Amino acid sequence: MPTNHRDEVEQLLADYRNSRAQLAMVHRTLLSITESASSPDGLVTATVNSSGVLCALSIGDDAYRRYRPAELADAILRATRQAAAQAGERARQTLAPVLPTGSEPGAVLSGTADLTADEISPPTAVADDEVSYEDATWMNRSGR
Repeated sequence: MPTNHRDEVEQLLADYRNSRAQLAMVHRTLLSITESASSPDGLVTATVNSSGVLCALSIGDDAYRRYRPAELADAILRATRQAAAQAGERARQTLAPVLPTGSEPGAVLSGTADLTADEISPPTAVADDEVSYEDATWMNRSGR
């Protein structure tokens, strides 16, 4: 029985177009995510986007009388962290349905999905007594 390659190619193209449309929808949804969180007294409200970037901050007039500067800063940080956690969870929930089984949405969002722990960890510092300057040059040799 002969295979109709044209039909197979058309099906592959249709699948590709559907995947691209789904990716575009997920991307639009991720870009639209914002979450807000407030201090317990409601004087500070922070709003962040799906990446956890602060995009709005509201400080009530009474906050300046009620809080000392360090306390106000702490209330801002707490509200921002809470909003970022909420936005991150919504982003993970948005991304999860379109990922392959076993993929971790948080790792994909952070850009570490295909990296090993060794690749992510910062390089270890070299002790000063282990550094060799034998091949180092402080001047451009071509300019001599």
